[in-house]
Amino acid sequence: MIYLQIFLAFFIPGILGYGGGPASIPLVEQEVVQNYEWMDSQEFAEVLALGNALPGPIATKMAGFIGFEVGGVLGSVVAVTATVMPSLMLMVLLAGLLYRLKGTKKFETLTTLIRPVIAILLGLIAYDFFSNSFTDSGSLHTIILIVASFFMLTKFNVHPALVIIFGLVYGALLL
Repeated sequence: MIYLQIFLAFFIPGILGYGGGPASIPLVEQEVVQNYEWMDSQEFAEVLALGNALPGPIATKMAGFIGFEVGGVLGSVVAVTATVMPSLMLMVLLAGLLYRLKGTKKFETLTTLIRPVIAILLGLIAYDFFSNSFTDSGSLHTIILIVASFFMLTKFNVHPALVIIFGLVYGALLL
């Protein structure tokens, strides 16, 4: 019975928490603290602080920890599964829908209309990165990284992952 409760405690916020992990935290708190009383507000705040200190999605980290505290390893697995299941189900349904629409006139029109929007959003992100790098790292370092990356990718055909590693090493050693 405890595993069903763990599943529901994390599945319901996963469905209702529009916007991802941060949006579902109050819903998880309602289930964990108020509904099932597995911990008090102070303990939940500590779990939240610990989850924020670690890299990765907050909802799955909290689900794994709380599930383990309540139901051991199996409880952790159940909680994480319940957290990701709503998104996974929606992705499978949407992928099936897109697969059925692929090749139709509506789908072609949709992809034609979406491409410029994606290009503009990527351009805005690139502009934001460049403007922030000029102010945060300095124009000299930014220009060096841009020119070096350009030549590594175009002239020397270096794999993009290695170019990223180069940028990380450059930043770690010289900035």
